[in-house]
Amino acid sequence: MPRSLIVNSSTSIPAAELSVSFARSSGPGGQNVNKVNSKVTLRWNVSESNAVSLEVRTRFLERFSSRINQAGEILISSERYRDQPRNLSDCYEKLRQLVQTTLAPQRKRKKTKPTKASIERRLAGKREKSMRKQNRRLHPGEE
Repeated sequence: MPRSLIVNSSTSIPAAELSVSFARSSGPGGQNVNKVNSKVTLRWNVSESNAVSLEVRTRFLERFSSRINQAGEILISSERYRDQPRNLSDCYEKLRQLVQTTLAPQRKRKKTKPTKASIERRLAGKREKSMRKQNRRLHPGEE
C-alpha cells in the first residue's frame, strides 16, 4: 500500500522501506470518527535504509535522535484531516521535509566581532538608561 517517497531529484525512499498503519483518529469528524480509521502512522527504518547515503543517515540519526525508537525507526503520524488519503499524504510530506533538512550539511558558523559603531551604540544606550534611573532617585535635600 505505501508508495515510494521522492525527496528531491536525486533522492527517493522506496516503498519497500516504508510501512503504513491506520487507526481511529481522535481529531475532527463527528460520529464518523468512531467508524473510520483515518489516523495514519508512517514508519521508516532509518538505521537500515539504503535509500540515503551514510552521511545523510548519520546526520538524520543525530538530528532527530529523540524521534527515533530503539529499533531505529522514525514514526510519523497524522490525524489532521478527516480522511485517510489526506493524512497519508501529510505523513509523506512531513517525512520528505525531515529528510530534506538533513541532505545538505549545516554550515559552520563564522565567528565575527561586533563593529565599533555597534559597541558604541550599546554603551550609549546603557549610559542613557543609567542616567534615566539616576534621575528617578531622591537626591539629598529634596523631598
